[in-house]
Amino acid sequence: MLKGFRDFILQGNVVELATAVIIGGAFTAIVTAFSDKIINPLIAAVGGAEGPALQIPLKEGVPEATLDIGAVITAAINFLIVAAIVYFIIIVPMNKLNDLRKRGAPEEEVPPTTEDLLGDIREILRNQTASAAAPAQGPATDGPIDPNQPPRH
Repeated sequence: MLKGFRDFILQGNVVELATAVIIGGAFTAIVTAFSDKIINPLIAAVGGAEGPALQIPLKEGVPEATLDIGAVITAAINFLIVAAIVYFIIIVPMNKLNDLRKRGAPEEEVPPTTEDLLGDIREILRNQTASAAAPAQGPATDGPIDPNQPPRH
């Protein structure tokens, strides 16, 4: 049971996901500060000096009925920054490491199927029957082998 859990945890996708969550959470403070101190003032400059940047009131006097386009743009920029950092700092090196491991690893042998093994056994039995039969009797037939019949010499 623990071996299965260990195998699950050590899969590449699980490790990548866990790393992305940890790094993304830690990096959020940096991205938020960047957005609040650099991106939002730029958006406010584009929106004008009369109030919050890119806010569209749908009903006067009701602050909840205001579309905040600036917040949506900021969130999209935050997402792109976090995604780019996680991709270039975590995913690209992990993929490179996996490629290097695959190059150094020997090719895995594919085990024979049950049908292959049974075919090999049939051929061995045919060869044994043919070598045990007298030369005058001819080659072994493709028919079934009767296990109750003693071999001919």
